[in-house]
Amino acid sequence: MGRKKAPPPPENHERWLVSYADFITLLFAFFVVMFASSQTDKSRAKQVSAAVEKALKEGHSISVPPAVAKILGGTVDDKGQGNAMMRGPGGAQHVPKEPPPENIVELLPSLQRLNKELEDEIKAGKLEMRLEPRGLVISLRESAFFPSGGDVLDQATMPTIQKLAQLIKTLPNPIQLEGHTDSVPIHNARFKSNWELSCARGIAVLETLCGTFQLDRDRFSVVGRADTFPVASNDTPEGRARNRRVDLVIVNSLNIQNSAAVQAEVRK
Repeated sequence: MGRKKAPPPPENHERWLVSYADFITLLFAFFVVMFASSQTDKSRAKQVSAAVEKALKEGHSISVPPAVAKILGGTVDDKGQGNAMMRGPGGAQHVPKEPPPENIVELLPSLQRLNKELEDEIKAGKLEMRLEPRGLVISLRESAFFPSGGDVLDQATMPTIQKLAQLIKTLPNPIQLEGHTDSVPIHNARFKSNWELSCARGIAVLETLCGTFQLDRDRFSVVGRADTFPVASNDTPEGRARNRRVDLVIVNSLNIQNSAAVQAEVRK
């Protein structure tokens, strides 16, 4: 008589628990790692907050701690290690910089050169210089360059004008001459208004630069602004004296390019 076959083992319907347990374990590990990372960021944020608070309390002379500098980054090329500085998901994306146009001239060296060459005139209050978005502005004070109510340049100022002409020759930038007055109305035998006086003084500087020192007239423009662009209050004698001037503006080439681009877009 044949031997009976052994009955098959009962089927295990709980094998899915093994996979489920593995999944839960991996999910738990993931959240542990995320929690640990968030605690690190909080700790680093506390360091930054404490350093900034200390700097504000003790003044601007305090240096940034190395740990904070490492997080924030301190130069153009130093990206630091803060989350916003890191590449990758959630970090700041690197945007390649376009090279500056070749015909843009850096005007800061020109300012430094003139500050040195015209040091005596600046100290005497004959000149004022400043960098503005539109370019390098050199203000010729009326009290040093023109008689009151007149447009004839004082011959004693020719050495100063010559220094300005020598600098302009080395630059390709356009030059704008702007005549300015104070708010006191003028009416004499030559000029009926401050508008005429401001234009005439700008033209006088133009004729000296281009006639006497042989600069190219095509680079120049002349504007009379009367009292519409004061640099000081017209309520005091000192303020009115500062407002009576001719501004020689070495125009920033970048502004010219931007203006041309805007005009081109408007015409389309």
